[in-house]
Amino acid sequence: MSDPLLSATDLTKTFGGITAVDGASLTVDEGDIVGLIGPNGAGKSTTFDLLTGFLDPDAGTVHFDGEDVTDLPPEERASRGMVRTFQMSRELTGMKVRENVRLGLQDHPGETALASLLRTGAAADAETAAGDRAEALLKRLDLWELRDEYAGNLSGGQRKLLELARAFVTDPDLLLLDEPMAGVNPSLTDDLLEFIRELRGEGTTFLIVEHDIDVIMSISDEIVGMHNGDVLTTGTPAEVRQDEALLEAYLGGAV
Repeated sequence: MSDPLLSATDLTKTFGGITAVDGASLTVDEGDIVGLIGPNGAGKSTTFDLLTGFLDPDAGTVHFDGEDVTDLPPEERASRGMVRTFQMSRELTGMKVRENVRLGLQDHPGETALASLLRTGAAADAETAAGDRAEALLKRLDLWELRDEYAGNLSGGQRKLLELARAFVTDPDLLLLDEPMAGVNPSLTDDLLEFIRELRGEGTTFLIVEHDIDVIMSISDEIVGMHNGDVLTTGTPAEVRQDEALLEAYLGGAV
């Protein structure tokens, strides 16, 4: 078997004596959709921050695509193909929707001063391709009619869709989505799920935190259940639904 695309070993993080993540270990295999679930305070968001470099672990390691990235900053991990979204969207409110999406593009040949000045063929071709991809995403995520609207004027759900578009446009190897369906119109949720499946079919791997248990169970190949800062269980959706320890962690509610 090949090595996992992402692996975290014994991650630990404390804040003022409170342990938010307590020796958590998990793996994400290439091409899979993995759901990360758990009750409030389980440590899911902190784990996301540790995996993506927005927090430094007190202990433990993170490996991505066979390399130790524990000490790399978020932008370096993103340049290597690990991209994330946030529970609270982080759009640039003073820029238009289409400009926000294009900001997500990395390693554009036209970003250098010389290429921009000379308008090289590579820069022009890349700019056209980037524009086409951004346009397709805006249409797919129901934002095309808002492409020239300032991001600060969007609703909460529209801002979440904009952040998803900005993440998707990078064409990453691994996408970590933090509650991607929160605030999104229910009628668009099925379209988003289908889009995620299509991207997986094209080679993108996903790690997704989502509070809607039915949604995450319907799309995931594997579920990682956290409780009290540690991984409590890992398995297929069917297996996790039968895990008594995780059921108890959800205060007796059915998963």
